[in-house]
Amino acid sequence: MAQTAGVKPMAIAGRVASERERCLGMTVTERAWRKQWLKDQILHENEPQNIPEYWKERTNPIRRFYRFPLDWLFTRMAPMLGQARAQDYRYITGKLGLIAVGILGIHYYFKYNGNDWTRKGGWRVLRTKPMVLPGQPGFPYKSDRCYDSDYANRNFKNSPI
Repeated sequence: MAQTAGVKPMAIAGRVASERERCLGMTVTERAWRKQWLKDQILHENEPQNIPEYWKERTNPIRRFYRFPLDWLFTRMAPMLGQARAQDYRYITGKLGLIAVGILGIHYYFKYNGNDWTRKGGWRVLRTKPMVLPGQPGFPYKSDRCYDSDYANRNFKNSPI
């Protein structure tokens, strides 16, 4: 459900939210209202309150399960690092961990699921011939494929059979 439950949100700051509007002139009522509004923005020292039961009711059990290791680690490190820094490090560690798992998964897939003559599936990785310009060593480029059977063999010649 949307945060406003389908109702268009209303700004309570009114006309005086903009500095330009305030410079144009404010009535005594608007000044009193703005003063009270600024006072209301200051939180009490025990706010915001963290209620674990509320968080537990609102989050998915699967999400709580996979977040548990880093949550456990960084709640233990929060007294040393500070709450804000511990939350930042926890966020960065989680994202870097997901990136590392993604890279390792891609590496594993390309290493063990290549397209060769033994299977139908897998990604077929082709290498293009290198660009060799006049004056560079290896010009003119000679292909390492000598016979017609070297083309599109999909590693059949290298098989141990």
